Amino acid sequence: MSFSSDEVNFLVYRYLQESGFQHSAYTFGIESHISQSNINGALVPPAALLSILQKGLQYTEAEISIGEDGTEQRLVESLSLIDAVMPDVVASRQNQQNQQKAVRAETTEGNGDEANAAVVSTQNEVMEVDSTIEIPSSKATVLRGHESEVFICAWNPTTDLLASGSGDSTARIWDMSDNTASPNQLVLRHCIQKGGTEVPSNKDVTSLDWNCDGSLLATGSYDGYARIWTTEGRLASTLGQHKGPIFALKWNKRGNYILSAGVDRTTIIWDAATGQCTQQFSFHSAPALDVDWQTNTSFASCSTDQCIHVCKLSMDKPIKSFHGHTNEVNAIKWDPQGQLLASCSDDMTLKIWSMKHDTCVHDLQAHSKEIYTIKWSPTGPGTQNPNMNLIVASASFDSTVRLWDVERGACIHTLTKHTEPVYSVAFSPDGKFLASGSFDKCVQIWSTQSGQLVHSYKGTGGIFEVCWNSRGDKVGASASDGSVFVLDLRKL
Repeated sequence: MSFSSDEVNFLVYRYLQESGFQHSAYTFGIESHISQSNINGALVPPAALLSILQKGLQYTEAEISIGEDGTEQRLVESLSLIDAVMPDVVASRQNQQNQQKAVRAETTEGNGDEANAAVVSTQNEVMEVDSTIEIPSSKATVLRGHESEVFICAWNPTTDLLASGSGDSTARIWDMSDNTASPNQLVLRHCIQKGGTEVPSNKDVTSLDWNCDGSLLATGSYDGYARIWTTEGRLASTLGQHKGPIFALKWNKRGNYILSAGVDRTTIIWDAATGQCTQQFSFHSAPALDVDWQTNTSFASCSTDQCIHVCKLSMDKPIKSFHGHTNEVNAIKWDPQGQLLASCSDDMTLKIWSMKHDTCVHDLQAHSKEIYTIKWSPTGPGTQNPNMNLIVASASFDSTVRLWDVERGACIHTLTKHTEPVYSVAFSPDGKFLASGSFDKCVQIWSTQSGQLVHSYKGTGGIFEVCWNSRGDKVGASASDGSVFVLDLRKL
């Protein structure tokens, strides 16, 4: 078996992307000249590096478990990846296996029934799942078509159209309306001009967002362009001003401006009608990771530079800057009234900021690993659910989700059923439920009042994104294996 350094570099690059380290992947891609290799990323399956490592680990375990006489004895304890590359550990495990085999040969007779009973008992314990909580695969609609991992998905705010964006350089619009027997998909190919012709960009679609009335879909790509599409799949505008990948993009509520954040350290407000750059903001000293509108003309942005800036159209300086995080800030979100700003960081903290204060109102420290994303509940004053308390949810690489009472600055529920990093959380429109998606391939649906698990569904790939439709009766999710799926909660 032979392989080139280009192939190894590409697999590492893809692994960083799939693990959510978008800016690290970008830097590694530049330094290793990924774009100059002749590898077609669309043909490389998701989790390719992990698959090869797992096969190598299995081969090493097989070498240990097969004795000199050719018979196989199952390993009592699996090798870790680090153990497998240490010759002394491998040799020691081989000696242990040989000794255990000699002992078991003497005690096999008479113990067969007891051993089998123990295996059955263990299997029964593992399979013990509350059937009222677990959603069977027959109740999910799985949407196939993407040829690479699907990083994002979002429901149209007025109809049951689900948009998804993938590493295969396409976005897709799926028609999930009730009168559709088999969901129709529109493929939105992200192309660039090369030699006078349009060719696929071969770059990830990193972000997407519907405008307020659901008539237009905006997408952001690793190719540095933002694009506006109609619900029929027609490309309406191409927005080109960023010098490098776009990490986030949002429509304002009025639907006349689009806001984007890029690796080029800038944020841009675009005129949605003309596709022109209205204003570019260059206040960050490192890649801008996320943006969120406060009003129709003011917004906040965050960056790997650990800073948060609040900017306003036509102003040449930030109207407010927040400092306090000690590592890159991954996500920011304004509360429903645009008064409080939540931010989360690799420093493992969730902070709440107010325009009335220079320092954070709450510094919430409970997670034990990086916090990847946050969401506010659609509750409290000024929302359609005014009699429910305002809460914020945080999703972390420590495999937990936490719900916080913002007024008290206290954690009210810790949701602990996931076993891998949690990449996405989303509140139902009535605020009564929270969906969470993790790389353990599971989508969990929780009661926000009690913190209890209500429904659980296990897909076929790590979950990057979860989202609710406008009626709150369907949950969409996108995954690392290229699948998108929809859970219709009315059928449960």
